[in-house]
Amino acid sequence: MFLALFAAQVLILNHVHLFGVGTPLLYVYYAISFRRNFPKWLALVSSFMLGLFIDVFSSTPGLAASVMTLVALVQTYLVDLIAPRDSADDLAASTKALGFSRFATMSSLLTLLYCLVFFALETFNLFDVLLWLARSFVSALLTMVLILSVESVRSR
Repeated sequence: MFLALFAAQVLILNHVHLFGVGTPLLYVYYAISFRRNFPKWLALVSSFMLGLFIDVFSSTPGLAASVMTLVALVQTYLVDLIAPRDSADDLAASTKALGFSRFATMSSLLTLLYCLVFFALETFNLFDVLLWLARSFVSALLTMVLILSVESVRSR
């Protein structure tokens, strides 16, 4: 999944700009999909590495790596909050295991967090708040459509 998301982002999705503000950032799905008992250190390191590879090929030095690490950190705690109490310890973060509404809620929160922080750090100023919000929300919406599409194919 690491290589597939990397290749899709670098080769295709980095060149998509809807209305000049929205870019799908599908690679965040990697950090969303960790299992409940997946080692936290491995989730952080592998998310950082994917972000670093994206940074190298997207000319965003350190930006994707730092925000992917943040999302991986938050995901490890958010999946515990959203998952049912009586669920298995190795629960996968997927629509099949969590149900559509819980997975959509969790992935929407993590995707919105990713986009808000990513575009805030990218511009590194908040002088044009409306452009920052537009880029964040349109990108998060595009990313969620892609994540739910990929998840519907994976859960079959």
